[in-house]
Amino acid sequence: MGLNNIYFILVRPQMGENIGSVARAIKNFNIKHLRIVNPRCNWPNPKALITSVGAKDILKSAKIYNSLESSIGDLDIIFASTSRIRKVNKKIIPISNLKKKIIRGRKIGVLFGPEASGLSNDEISCADYLVKIPSNKKFSSLNLSHSAIIFCFEIFQHFSKKKTEYKTGYKSLIAKKSEVNKFLNFIIQGLDKKGFLQPDHKRKSMIRNISNIFNRLNLSEQEIRILLGIFSTLNEFNKKS
Repeated sequence: MGLNNIYFILVRPQMGENIGSVARAIKNFNIKHLRIVNPRCNWPNPKALITSVGAKDILKSAKIYNSLESSIGDLDIIFASTSRIRKVNKKIIPISNLKKKIIRGRKIGVLFGPEASGLSNDEISCADYLVKIPSNKKFSSLNLSHSAIIFCFEIFQHFSKKKTEYKTGYKSLIAKKSEVNKFLNFIIQGLDKKGFLQPDHKRKSMIRNISNIFNRLNLSEQEIRILLGIFSTLNEFNKKS
């Protein structure tokens, strides 16, 4: 079931904009279930729809509850987000350890409290774990949607089966060494004409450094052509000047 077993639960959220931003965040990471407990803003909320952008379906399918207990009744493991260390007998884990506590096949709930105060001690009593996002000790409170998207990323990574790799759409092939050398010879000849590679006893080391620069860049065939065009144009411009 994977991500279909993940439920984000907003407890007493105060602003429709933040609810919409959370909906967008969870959809970014293919999480579909949003539950809302006693929203303090009017619901349905037009501002939530605006900030959700392409995640209006998440808002429309969100379930509204009048108690925290009813919102988690069908879930197996509950994580509660907290920005501060609580004096409660609960296991507190950093967000980086969240993946270790997720059990596949179980229904997982992630609780977030209201923007101004966070979850109360009574509300976190139902959680199996408190989860803290390491941050600036002097300014540790995160925006609701920012906190949610960090949870989304960690959970998404846990359920990702394949190692993430990206391929560029750039089409030009990497230039052959013969093409790079042809370009380097063109530059060196031009620099010799201008007397740049002086004095003679430093010429070899200067050429070596120039060669290192352009060989290190892993230039494409197209980029070599562009560079040749640039230097040729500059050379013609200097002749006319």
